[in-house]
Parts: sequence; structure tokens; C-alpha cells
Amino acid sequence: MALTRDDVLRVAELARLTLTAEEASRLESDLTHILDAFETLDALDTGAAPPMRPLDDCLGDLRPDAAQNPSASDTLLAGAPDRHGRLFHVPKIIE
Repeated sequence: MALTRDDVLRVAELARLTLTAEEASRLESDLTHILDAFETLDALDTGAAPPMRPLDDCLGDLRPDAAQNPSASDTLLAGAPDRHGRLFHVPKIIE
């Protein structure tokens, strides 16, 4: 699938990128090459190929999802501009 210069410039505009003529030309070639590679992969028959491994095996052992609230240390609170005891003091923003 060949991309046109207009396609590349449209994508660049959507991504809010400013491209020089040289960059647009290089991206046109690179993106066309990438899309051709995907077309090649899409043409392969993978229907009979078994999955490489079950998804649950690749997650491994996860830690339990438990809430933790470590106590605030003096080192952590030392950088606070204003504090009351072991709490940060912030200005009120809602009346």
C-alpha cells in the first residue's frame, strides 16, 4: 500500500507536526515500507497455528492488591512549604 505525500502531510497535521520536504519524503517511504510489511503479515494463514503460550502464564506471580498507607517520615515532610504536625497544609480551594 503506497502512501501519498498528501497522506503523510495529513497525518503530520493531525499530530501537530511540522515537517520539512525532506522529512515528508523520508516518512512517505518509511511508512509505505511499514504498511507493506503489515500487508505481508496479513496475507499469512495463521488459522492453524497454536498460540505460543497461554496468557495467564506470562503474568507470573503478582503481589496481592492490598491498600498500603506508609507513615509520613520527617524526610518526606521536610520539603513541604507548610505543614501541621505530620500533615501537609494546603490552601482551601472549595468554598
